[in-house]
Amino acid sequence: MLQTAEDIKQLNERIQSATSFVDKLEAEIAKIIVGQHYMVNRLLIGLLSNGHVLLEGVPGLAKTLSIKSLSQAVNAKFSRIQFTPDLLPADVVGTMIYNQQKHEFVVRRGPIFANFILADEINRAPAKVQSALLEAMQERQVTIGETTYPLDEPFLVLATQNPIDQEGTYPLPEAQVDRFMLKVLIDYPSREEEQLIVRQSLQGLKLPKIEPIVSTIEILQARELVRQIYMDEKIEQYILDIVFATRKPSQYRLDKLAPLIAYGGSPRASINLALAAKAHAFLNKRGYVIPEDVRSIAKDVIRHRIGLTYEAEAENVNAENVVEEILNAVNVP
Repeated sequence: MLQTAEDIKQLNERIQSATSFVDKLEAEIAKIIVGQHYMVNRLLIGLLSNGHVLLEGVPGLAKTLSIKSLSQAVNAKFSRIQFTPDLLPADVVGTMIYNQQKHEFVVRRGPIFANFILADEINRAPAKVQSALLEAMQERQVTIGETTYPLDEPFLVLATQNPIDQEGTYPLPEAQVDRFMLKVLIDYPSREEEQLIVRQSLQGLKLPKIEPIVSTIEILQARELVRQIYMDEKIEQYILDIVFATRKPSQYRLDKLAPLIAYGGSPRASINLALAAKAHAFLNKRGYVIPEDVRSIAKDVIRHRIGLTYEAEAENVNAENVVEEILNAVNVP
């Protein structure tokens, strides 16, 4: 852990030069994506902190296009898997097929063998497919037959789900939802942004070509730098207070939340909140984490890790409200 002001100053200088690719990356994505700065920022945080991202929003908000554009700009291998109720695990990870010429079974790798996996409408696939994806997400490996294959780095699952269409969907298992570092809620574009989208669509022009401007090696180097960002013990305690308040709200003068929360965030919530806060500091060209980094990313890290009771549903309280109450109650260092 960094101790001296000189160490932090040197790290700041390294980060200033290392973050130059971020502006280029955002500019490249902006060639195609109008607005949606919040979504792009969260995708970059997931990329820099090696965390999977779940995007939730109504159709037509450029979720799929944003993810595809990011993978093209990073010069990485991209796979899109459209999740459907009849999807099989072999359709995702691959399977053994019989080669008649060689008289033996050979492995045919599935679309999971890529750097960026777009799991489109992930909540449409049954439990068997989700369990196959779970190994890849957590262990960064895939087992086909008796052999286990490591996946290339960077490996990132970027999943989308539609919150309004529940026909033919399956709720994601809690264990899998917990594997997503961030759950990002996508909102509609502003009036001015939508006007620009309409104009571009009416002109009927071809979408600009996204140029690969960042290599996967640069991304992996940036990840190492993100982990070196200084986090004071007071910030660590602040993160633990936020997560522990989801488990034992009464200890934080939040007695009214106790009957509303069935279960709180797991230790992954603490780990991911710390990592995402460091990535947020990196994107803001800082070599140290401040409380605002934690606060700005807390909802995206925690909202999908809190289980609510029937009482919360009866009172129309959602996870967003709970996290907001906690952030307002916990003392900021």
